[in-house]
Amino acid sequence: MRAPRETVIFRRPVMVELVPYGTQIELDPGMMGQVTQSLGDNFTLVVDGQMVRLKGSDADAIGKEPPTAQQEEGDDGSDLETRIWRTLATCYDPEIPVDIVELGLIYACELTPMADGRSQVDIQMTLTAPGCGMGEVLANEVADKVLALKGVGEVKVDMVFDPPWDRSRMSEAAQLALGI
Repeated sequence: MRAPRETVIFRRPVMVELVPYGTQIELDPGMMGQVTQSLGDNFTLVVDGQMVRLKGSDADAIGKEPPTAQQEEGDDGSDLETRIWRTLATCYDPEIPVDIVELGLIYACELTPMADGRSQVDIQMTLTAPGCGMGEVLANEVADKVLALKGVGEVKVDMVFDPPWDRSRMSEAAQLALGI
């Protein structure tokens, strides 16, 4: 049984992104919405019949605390690639309550040493639907989070659509979570 959606009231003007278009719109104080998902660093809400994505840094607009930023606490013994994959798993599709790694949206992650000892990270990712306007939003989130990791000097995220994504790319855990 699905948990009931939490109703919230916007306390201040705030910019949100329409899902799945990625278009930014401003919501006014006093508007009501229902939180449908609060995974990773963002919130997905339904406001006036439209799905929107609210950045976690704007959580106060709906009376919430911003999600705790995932900051590395020194060296936990994991290699950089492992830490990158763990970070990618904190990025969620705003419409599907599964992270982008489990969804199979990350096709490749390659590290290249740089002269200063850090690494350039090249990521190939896709979307569940090629026309999804959230592609740039998700790619920017991926780049920002990976670039914040100790040891990363540059990040390049390429959106690819060949081969096309399909459900067979999802992990077993994702399929179970979605009842597939």
